[in-house]
Amino acid sequence: MSERPLPAGKLSFEEFLAWCDEDTWAEWVDGKVVMVSPASNRHQDVRDFLAFVMRVFSEARGLGIVRTAPFLMRLPTIPSGREPDLLFLAAVHQDRLKETYLDGPADLVVEIVSPESRLRDRGEKFAEYELGGVQEYWILDLDLHRADFYRLDSEGRYRLAEPEVGGRYRSMAVPGFWLRLEWLWQEPLPSPVRVVAEIAGVAPAVADAFERALRGEKQNPPASQASGG
Repeated sequence: MSERPLPAGKLSFEEFLAWCDEDTWAEWVDGKVVMVSPASNRHQDVRDFLAFVMRVFSEARGLGIVRTAPFLMRLPTIPSGREPDLLFLAAVHQDRLKETYLDGPADLVVEIVSPESRLRDRGEKFAEYELGGVQEYWILDLDLHRADFYRLDSEGRYRLAEPEVGGRYRSMAVPGFWLRLEWLWQEPLPSPVRVVAEIAGVAPAVADAFERALRGEKQNPPASQASGG
């Protein structure tokens, strides 16, 4: 992430795009530039884990696309251009996707809380995403092992959605997708290949064989071949 002098005064969104290159992590809020702090290793590991799992699942089923920061989501309400840690955009809303930003709300946004972003993620961004029409908003606090899932109700207000008994949360925005909350807190994180397989309902033996093949391990032949049948 490069360090650049902040522009003086307010910028239009188009001026902000022209100023902010790919190496500059910044957000645009009501005409002002807000620099984004670097993420920790753990933060990036969890983001990349979620992105892998959700991307493989959603794209295989033709549900939509996944993007991770730095990728701007422009909302008209404040107005603002935020860089969520992760966003999912449903296939029916692909017209919102531009070359360098999302012009309108994602269907799902995930923010992973850091010490300096805790108030912003639960305050400013919560209000912006709610007013802007983001259908589902996840706030993940790795330090507190806390996950809050919000969904827009019929009046356009966020309501807390509780996980199932046993700690499984089913997404509304990504049909068929679910997570065990314990996966997010594990160190090291679980194998994303096995997680995708479990979400998709793949038999554990098949997932195990696939993962061993990825590692380059020699596969045992089927019993019929081993016996010469």
